[in-house]
Amino acid sequence: MAKKKETWRDTAKTLGIAVLIAVGFRSFLFEPFNIPSGSMIPTLLVGDYLFVSKYSYGYSRYSFPFGIIPFEGRIAASEPERGDVTVFRLPSNTSVDYIKRIVGLPGDKVQVKNGSLFINGTEVPRKSLGTVTIDNGRRTQQVQAFEETLPNGKSYVVHEIGNFDRVDNTPIITVPEGHYFMMGDNRDNSKDSRFLDIGTIPAQNLIGRAEFMFFSTDQSAAFWEVWKWPFAIRYSRILSGIN
Repeated sequence: MAKKKETWRDTAKTLGIAVLIAVGFRSFLFEPFNIPSGSMIPTLLVGDYLFVSKYSYGYSRYSFPFGIIPFEGRIAASEPERGDVTVFRLPSNTSVDYIKRIVGLPGDKVQVKNGSLFINGTEVPRKSLGTVTIDNGRRTQQVQAFEETLPNGKSYVVHEIGNFDRVDNTPIITVPEGHYFMMGDNRDNSKDSRFLDIGTIPAQNLIGRAEFMFFSTDQSAAFWEVWKWPFAIRYSRILSGIN
């Protein structure tokens, strides 16, 4: 009987250690996320699964599951770079995760005019890549593609439908100290810092930097349609980095 009790004790100990390792990995190294919307097309697609590095910007209360270690600010903080694709907690509802690109740093003056991004009074250069057809997760549509290059040389592709949306023309927004201005690459299908109810994002709300994808599916196969799974996987995106 003593031997049996010892076996159960060993099993419980092993499980406990496994849980601690998993929580530690998720809290301090990498956390998995999936992409449910098309706000970051073409960089990220609906059905992408990616890892976010938790150590890139240091740690805040939101680095830990359920915010179980409540404290203000960041520990071992590192400054994000302009152009980083970043996961953060929504200031108005810190139970919600968003993923966008950092375009404005603390002290920057950011404005959008006729769909074009201006930083500190200078238009961010972009090159037309023509018209492309995309699936934004709800419908197929044609958009204009541009290669945009930030002041630090970071380049990426953005999509626009047109310049008729209310956030295609904004006032000049000064990014407060300790905050960041976020925008989605799918400009006319992204709710981001251009909207008053989102606004600039406090450094404390940053979760980490998106690093690479570990899985991707076009969602054409339901969970129970096992025979369709091999055809639904986007193999070319697996283990690809995030620009």
